[in-house]
Amino acid sequence: MKAVVFEKYGPPEVLVLKEVDKPVPKNNEILIKIHAVPVTSGDYRMRIPDPFIARFITGFITPIKNILGVNLAGVIESIWKNVTKFKVGDRVYGSTGMWFWSYAEYKCLPENAIISIIPDNISYEDASAVIFGWWTAIDFLEKGNIKKGQKVLIYWASWAVGTAAIQLAKYYWAEVTGVCSRSNIDLIKSLGADNIIDYTNQDYRKNKNHYDIIYDTVGKTSYLEAKDSLNEFGIFIANNASMSDYFQLLKSSISWSKKIVAWVATEKVVHLEFLSKLMTEWKFKAVIDKRYTLNEMAEAHRYVEKWHKKGNVIVNVL
Repeated sequence: MKAVVFEKYGPPEVLVLKEVDKPVPKNNEILIKIHAVPVTSGDYRMRIPDPFIARFITGFITPIKNILGVNLAGVIESIWKNVTKFKVGDRVYGSTGMWFWSYAEYKCLPENAIISIIPDNISYEDASAVIFGWWTAIDFLEKGNIKKGQKVLIYWASWAVGTAAIQLAKYYWAEVTGVCSRSNIDLIKSLGADNIIDYTNQDYRKNKNHYDIIYDTVGKTSYLEAKDSLNEFGIFIANNASMSDYFQLLKSSISWSKKIVAWVATEKVVHLEFLSKLMTEWKFKAVIDKRYTLNEMAEAHRYVEKWHKKGNVIVNVL
């Protein structure tokens, strides 16, 4: 089969399309024929790698897990012994977890992996596009104890997590303010944001508004910058928390009324099933900026690294 392989850390050019052995399912496993995968910020950070601690996952000197990609959407081509949850022909989407390997035509996963059935009304492209942003947004907003009627500010609202967080916060009936550039205002409005702040000419910290939750979706602000814009019992959420944020988290857990939510998102099948329900009801939609083919993976990474994408970048494997 074809797969995108990288044998050394470095720029997008290290990603090379090659022929590799097609995986064969083992006991309790399913073989997925992959149709579409997203290229996320997490993917390109593993390729660099950044942070350095990522080397303990992908390989300290050179990559030992040399096929990247964590999320996928595809169809089950075959199953092996004792598989009861899925059948051949099921359209599925989800995560490969620390197995990686979704930048390929096929992937084997145990049937208890974090995967679920794709709703009939959803394409492979849309299914692959929503996974990363959704899982991150729902896990962090739940940890932030989001409630109806709260004022929520989404910082860097136009990327994958931001576009998911806006829609999810509106599902919870929050009043949502999206922070983005001028070119993304129409997109953020279309997703349901009540207020827009164009960060190129307005600083959210100077508008004298206070929020119950400030959600930094990409690591472009910090708790110290945001704290004066939080209500007394407000919560700062950081997807990509800095060392300063973690230090402040320890302090806030002891003595402050304002709190910080950080660390990493937890992938859960129940969250994926909830997403399927919302997509079926047309209450959650995918945002796709650009589409590439498998042999254009390096170009897809190059585009994501520019930090200009709106929503998601998709690679069609077939």
